[in-house]
Amino acid sequence: MRTDILQVPFLDLTAQHRPIRSEIDAAIAKIIDTNAFILGGPVDRFEAEFADYCNARRCVGAGSGTAAISLLLRAHGVGPGDEVITPPNTFIATVEAIAAVGATPVLADVDPDSWLLDPVAVESRITARTRAILAVHLYGHVADLGALRALADRHGILLLEDAAQAHGARWQGQRIGHGSQGAAFSFYPGKNLGALGDGGAVVVDDESVADTIVALRHHGQSGKNLHTYVGGTDRLDGIQAAVLSVKLAYLDGWNAARRQHAARYREFLADSRFSIPVSLEGTEPVHHLFVINHPEVHRVKMALSENGIGWGEHYPRAVHLQPAFSHLGLEGEFPVAEAICANIVSLPMFAELPSELIDRTCDVLLRVDS
Repeated sequence: MRTDILQVPFLDLTAQHRPIRSEIDAAIAKIIDTNAFILGGPVDRFEAEFADYCNARRCVGAGSGTAAISLLLRAHGVGPGDEVITPPNTFIATVEAIAAVGATPVLADVDPDSWLLDPVAVESRITARTRAILAVHLYGHVADLGALRALADRHGILLLEDAAQAHGARWQGQRIGHGSQGAAFSFYPGKNLGALGDGGAVVVDDESVADTIVALRHHGQSGKNLHTYVGGTDRLDGIQAAVLSVKLAYLDGWNAARRQHAARYREFLADSRFSIPVSLEGTEPVHHLFVINHPEVHRVKMALSENGIGWGEHYPRAVHLQPAFSHLGLEGEFPVAEAICANIVSLPMFAELPSELIDRTCDVLLRVDS
């Protein structure tokens, strides 16, 4: 990589934290002064704020986004002997969470335009053992919740959401979580709403499901010294909750900036060989990542590196092509997802990204494509 040219970072969390640093410092100091490290007021406050933000009845914090998915599945009684359908072109955590509760992940191919679960492919994978569809709002794009909910209702199964990359995204004018029996979020630092470490949450409208998650995340306790379930330690830390409360006030503004950046990328790359996932009608994405495909992706990555432009891969290998989950399918079994993964590159995307750096990135991309 050349060092004599202006660098374009893939992600710059310092740019996000700098203007709100005093608020974050004060929030952390209050936790230290009150020793509110585990559960208690800061976690309760953030849960109430995020539930209100998502227009959901309940939010329950968790130790990570992966834990949030597993807790959501367990609270709905999903476990050994059950199958859960999800896409192959997701981060492995989606499938890990299913396996962690003892259920069997079943993969279904995705739509070539949206890169999200194809309802037709999902229906072809439903069996008598299917308990749930776990839709993934990949890169902050919203899956076809209407079609998937209709499919789930017709077969008497659950529709759940992996919303780890979609904080604030909307479906039919409402925050995600309303088209299903629950949505799981991640607050990993690089997310649209990120903590200063690991964290996650579940939003649900069913009070009994929420109460079960509250118990499961804290050693199965349904009351003081009353352990109703075999639970674990999957709590959201007080410090992380306090930081998230600070950041939540800025989330809509950050998401609006991301949408502007995505529109600028699309405008520059419109007449090229780069393919970009299409947002479904009636949805409002939040562009956690801006991911593109190109038939000569290795040349693209090389050119970006040579010009000091940060890039990523989300995700270059479909889940069933990972050694840990090779039993979920053969190469070629999910051709759309596999083709997307094989030719993928993620471009710089964060709210504070200057427009001139987007322009410079696109200039490099278009030179490769010419």
